[in-house]
Amino acid sequence: MQQVLKLEKVDKSYPSFHLKEVSFEVKPGQIMGFIGRNGAGKTTTLKCIMNLVHYESGKIYAFDTDMNANELENKQRIGFALSELNYYPNKTIRQLMNVTKRFYKNFDEHKFNEACRLFNLNLDKKLEELSSGMKVKYSVAIALSHHAELLILDEPTSGLDPVSRDEILDIFRQIVKNKDRAILFSTHITSDLDKCASDITYIHNGEIIYTGTKKDFINSYLFIKDKSMNKDLLNEYIAYKEFDDRIEGLIAADKKDLFIEKGIEPQEPDLEQIMVYVERSKDQNESFDL
Repeated sequence: MQQVLKLEKVDKSYPSFHLKEVSFEVKPGQIMGFIGRNGAGKTTTLKCIMNLVHYESGKIYAFDTDMNANELENKQRIGFALSELNYYPNKTIRQLMNVTKRFYKNFDEHKFNEACRLFNLNLDKKLEELSSGMKVKYSVAIALSHHAELLILDEPTSGLDPVSRDEILDIFRQIVKNKDRAILFSTHITSDLDKCASDITYIHNGEIIYTGTKKDFINSYLFIKDKSMNKDLLNEYIAYKEFDDRIEGLIAADKKDLFIEKGIEPQEPDLEQIMVYVERSKDQNESFDL
């Protein structure tokens, strides 16, 4: 199997938003972070993958087969969860499991119970009584229990406290350890990707502006903190901010010698710095005076 998921030029139009020829792929063993600011098209893309919204053109493949032509079979192999579980809030985890297992021919109740024990999930708690972190763990437990080979999760760590987020990320790393499963999860919490993602797909205003390894993505940029306030180099930045005592910004890695010659030492950026300044660059024509 070459990839567990592949999108080719997927296009979806709304009156005020356009998903434009989205293409990327996820391979076994990968944790793919799907990043972009709120409203960039992350959730719309995930819904297109699961055929929850109709897209106008393009192709989506799962497990080397056409997703639409083999939808029922492929969905048996995918664990999917949107950002918030809000169906049947008065039902217990046990009751929800008894309903859910009817939809999966390979559902393993023993495995579900094991996962719940591992995640400290009380089967007799109602959904409305679960914290955000526990709801994510429940979604993952369901996915593991029907032997999902691909997990597609929308903002799974949003709203979680740092300890719960770290626990979820540990679970993600464990899931892909044997290189036979993969995870695609959307997020705007870039520090989570620093900890666990192997690959990044970055969407801006409905368009993919990068897809590939996290390492290559980070290595293509450098972060500048210039306390000499050298304004001769401002045109070399992708985007920058001027403070009273320094200039901070992002540059392409191949520009580093220009700064080193001026005694300015570039630093490796983190994902948050890259995203902040790339978005700043993309939106610079939409600025306004205060």
